[in-house]
Amino acid sequence: MAKANPVRELRDALRACRSYLLWAAGFSLAINLLYLASPLYMLQVYNRVVNSGSEITLVLLTVILVAAYAALASLDAIRLQILSRMGVRLDALLGAEVLATTFRIGAGGARSQPLRDFDVFRQFVSSSSISALLDLPWVPIYIVAAFLLHPAIGLFTLVSCVVLLILAISNEFFLSKPLREANEAAARSHSFAEMSARNAEVVQAMGMLDGVVRRWGRDRTRFVARQVEAGTRASWMGSLIRFLRLSMQSLALGLGALLAINHLASTGAMFAGTFLLGRALQPIEQIVGSWRNIVNARVSYLRVRDGLSEQGRVPELMKLPRPKGQLTVDSLHFAVQSATRFALRSVAFALAPGEALGIVGPSGAGKSTLTRLIVGVLKPTAGAVRLDDADIQHWPPMLLGQHIGYLPQDIELFSDTVAANISRFTPDAEADVVKAAQMAGVHEMILRLPQGYNTQVGEGGAVLSGGYRQRIGLARAVFRIPSLVVLDEPSSNLDADGDTALATCMASLRALGSTVVIVSHRPATLGAVDKILFLRDGAVEAFGPREQIAARLSGKRPTAPEPEMANG
Repeated sequence: MAKANPVRELRDALRACRSYLLWAAGFSLAINLLYLASPLYMLQVYNRVVNSGSEITLVLLTVILVAAYAALASLDAIRLQILSRMGVRLDALLGAEVLATTFRIGAGGARSQPLRDFDVFRQFVSSSSISALLDLPWVPIYIVAAFLLHPAIGLFTLVSCVVLLILAISNEFFLSKPLREANEAAARSHSFAEMSARNAEVVQAMGMLDGVVRRWGRDRTRFVARQVEAGTRASWMGSLIRFLRLSMQSLALGLGALLAINHLASTGAMFAGTFLLGRALQPIEQIVGSWRNIVNARVSYLRVRDGLSEQGRVPELMKLPRPKGQLTVDSLHFAVQSATRFALRSVAFALAPGEALGIVGPSGAGKSTLTRLIVGVLKPTAGAVRLDDADIQHWPPMLLGQHIGYLPQDIELFSDTVAANISRFTPDAEADVVKAAQMAGVHEMILRLPQGYNTQVGEGGAVLSGGYRQRIGLARAVFRIPSLVVLDEPSSNLDADGDTALATCMASLRALGSTVVIVSHRPATLGAVDKILFLRDGAVEAFGPREQIAARLSGKRPTAPEPEMANG
């Protein structure tokens, strides 16, 4: 079984919204037909009312004109509502998929870019800017009406529309490059700003603000410069088109007057022709005025499409039974694309259900990278991580997550309640939340918070201390007793009581049959493991029972029986 290609899902979503566009186009036709009421009114007033002097006819014509205008305004409002609902429908169909993309690609501040791009495109298709595009196909209505008045008026209207349309198309060549470069610089600027905001404490504490501002300013300056360049070009093009439109309308009036003088057309045709020309040119002028919005929407759409296409086919794999927890790492290699060497090389080991493994090694050995590979956050360059003999890359991601508990070194809590964070946003899980908190030894601490389990933790858990965040993160990791629990430096912010609670939690997990992998430099924590794996420079230097490896490492390094643990 396979889930549809994300790009196909994008096309399917746009196809599902096609009915909204068809309805909007239908209303556009009706709106443009109603605009003909004004030139018809002019023709009747100048050709019939003025000559006959009939006030009743004038009143009736005026009432009909006002009714047509009222219908036109109502249809235009309904068209905008249809476009707004199309935006809502598009968001319902694609919003979750685009959000999922932010978790699958990139890192850092760039993760929010797909959502920003999607919002730009969604807001465009539901805004009044698209109305001009919907009106453009109906311009021939006014050209035909102008030909019916007089061939010369019709030909002048046709030539004027073609000239402005050529200028509108040429606008693409003037604006596309600076706008594209401005959007790229803006994306880099926003990404760096978000990353800097997440590291605000480091920036403030070490006096890095001036340097960060200068670094941010490089992309910001380029963004503003290219935006100004695009704005300048757009203003000149808009001014040129406005000049031509006003000139053409005046010339159309002069042409109509010339025809009227020579008795080739009526006075009403002279004014009606001027109105028809102005109405025919209006959508083109509006498109040029909204060209930056159109280009930004197109660029954003292409980025969303490319981001979805990079995900390829997301397999909808067969559901597997709950794993027992047997973990096998088979000839694991990993290297990032830009790296010249492997971060991990030929890493291999196996754990039985209920066993606990301690991973140790010097800084840069690859410990944290190995934990990310074990939980499936990273994909190995070669080799495999197997859970009950099944490659974790072959597990349905949502199902696999239910059987894995993960506590990363950098703990991030969501801006919600303590209970919501522990439950992984699972509804109706109060009993399991309390059980997880008790297992992590944090239940009593949570009860002492202002609102207990309903306490809001703030953005990233800002209202909590480091120890609180770490123990709540541990409770989240052990929620509903996963088959595999991976803990990366779980005791870095813990005191003696926290260490004791962690050791008790590990013992409970093992007793319940969960396999535990822990990265730690504290002897008290490693004392609860069955086996130790020693990494150096991305390769396994030692693996075996805890007593044997600890004695071996102690013999090699008498001054440091346990190697210092840092972020791998």
